Amino acid sequence: MVSTWRDIEVQEHPAFDEFVRTIACLRAPDGCPWDREQTHASIARNMVEEAYEAVDTIESGDVAHLREELGDVLMQVVLHAQIAAETGEFTIDDVCRDVNEKIVRRHPHVFGDAAAGDSSEVLELWDQVKLAEKGAADSAADEAGEQRESLLDGVPKAFPSLLQAQKISKKAVSVGFEWDSLDDVWAQVDEEVAELKEAFARAPKNAKGKAADDADVELEMGDVLFSLVNVARKMGVDAESALRATCNKFRSRWSFMEGAAWAQGVRLEDLSQPELEELWRQAKAAERA
Repeated sequence: MVSTWRDIEVQEHPAFDEFVRTIACLRAPDGCPWDREQTHASIARNMVEEAYEAVDTIESGDVAHLREELGDVLMQVVLHAQIAAETGEFTIDDVCRDVNEKIVRRHPHVFGDAAAGDSSEVLELWDQVKLAEKGAADSAADEAGEQRESLLDGVPKAFPSLLQAQKISKKAVSVGFEWDSLDDVWAQVDEEVAELKEAFARAPKNAKGKAADDADVELEMGDVLFSLVNVARKMGVDAESALRATCNKFRSRWSFMEGAAWAQGVRLEDLSQPELEELWRQAKAAERA
C-alpha cells in the first residue's frame, strides 16, 4: 500500500523508449521523406491542433479516443525533441529532466518544507515560486547586461485570444494589480460598455448599419471582453471553458432546430424570424427535459 510519494515504485517505460526510437528512425537518412523534411516551424500548428483534439475527447468523455489523441500529442513532443537532438539543441531526456525539475520546484508542499492545506493555497504557492523564478531570471539578466523578460512574456501570443486574456489577467493579479471586489469589476464592465457604445455611435456605418472597419470600435469591444474575463476570474469561473460549454449548448440547440425543420420538410433559411424563435424555444424546452 502506497502511503506517501516516497513509497511509490517507479516502473520502467520500454514502450516510451521504443516510440522515441521509432521517431528517430523516421528522421533517419533512409527514413520517411516527409518526416525528414519537417522543422519546428513547419509542424508548429500540429501541436495546437492535436492538443485541441485531445481536449475535445476529454469533454465528450470519450476515453478510448482520448488514449489515441494523447498519443498524437506525445508524437508532437517526441518529434520536436528529435528535430532538436539532430541539431544539438536538446534531447527528449533534457525535456523530461527540465519539466521534472520544474514540477518538483513548484511543489514545495510535496517535495519540500512548505505547507498547503487546500488547492487555493497550492495556487498561491505556485505563484510565489514562479515569481521567485522570475526574480532569479531578472537578476541573471541584470548581471549579464541583458534585457529582463516581461512578466507577460510567458503568455504565448499564439494562444486563442480568450485564453490569452485569462493568462494575462492572472499574471497581473499575481503582482497585486487587482480590483478590491467583484462589484468594482462590474463597474469596470459598465464603463467599458459605455465607451463601446460611444465609439460605435461616432463610427462611420456601412449600408447595413455596421461599423466599417473602425479600429476604435474594435478596441473598445476588446476592452469589454477583457473586462468580462476579469469578472469570470473574480467569480472563479474559467472563461475559456464557460464559452466552450455555451458553444456546445448552441450547437446542440441548433441541431435540434435543423432536425425539427427537416422533419417538416423545410430548411431553416426558409423560415420566418418568429418560426425560428419558436424552434429555439422548443430546443430549450427539450434541453431542460
